[in-house]
Formats: sequence, C-alpha cells, structure tokens
Amino acid sequence: MIRFSLHCDKDHEFEGWFRSNADFDAQTEKGLISCPNCGSRAIGKALMAPSVSTGRQKEKIAVAVSQMTREMKELARRIRENADYVGAEFAEQARKMHFGEIAPRGIYGEATPDDVEELLDDGVEVMPLPVFPEDHN
Repeated sequence: MIRFSLHCDKDHEFEGWFRSNADFDAQTEKGLISCPNCGSRAIGKALMAPSVSTGRQKEKIAVAVSQMTREMKELARRIRENADYVGAEFAEQARKMHFGEIAPRGIYGEATPDDVEELLDDGVEVMPLPVFPEDHN
C-alpha cells in the first residue's frame, strides 16, 4: 500500500492509501475519490518527502517500545496485585457487577473471544491483560 498526500481544487489537504500509483489514477479518473471536507472530486497529489528510516529513528523506536513494554508489565503486575483472580468466571462476574447484582471490585481472569464480544455488546468495559513470557515462570 502507498500513502499519498492529496488535495482538492479548494486546497483542502488529506491523505489516502492505494495499492499503486495506477490504482490512484484509475480511481481519480472514475471520480471515486472525493475531498472529505467539501466533496470535490477534483483531486491531485501533493508533494511528499519520502519516509526514510534512519538508524537514529530505529534506535528511538526501540527505546520507545522498550519503555512501553516496561509500563505494560508494571500495569499488569499492579492489576494482579490489586484485583481478584476469578478464572473462567470472568465474564459472569463482570456482567453481574455491570448490572448491579454484586458489588463492584477489580477482577481479572479468562474469557473466550465470544464472551468478550458479548460483554462489549452489553456495555461492559473490558480489556485484555497482557501476559509476558516471564509470567509463565
């Protein structure tokens, strides 16, 4: 996929993703691309600087990923220390708390993808708790 910086004839700027330059050209010719601001179909490509990843950028990304991983580990540790493990009863317990059938408290446990989807459909806010390799030791 290629990301193009685009503009319309009224100088609104936006971006679009295309399989190729030819794909952009074909969609433009058919009038399939329109400005999200004004609806104009007179669309052109804006000048773009190529995105080049330097060694310094890669190092910054590695540092950011490392920091984010440490923070996620700390969050998971604090949740495990301050919440009750309910195992496979997670969906049932979360739903009961949401509907006021039992007192709310911090819990964590296991849920199937179907359980999670049903909880979200019911308006129950849930999120996955990351598991890291050292958690299995």
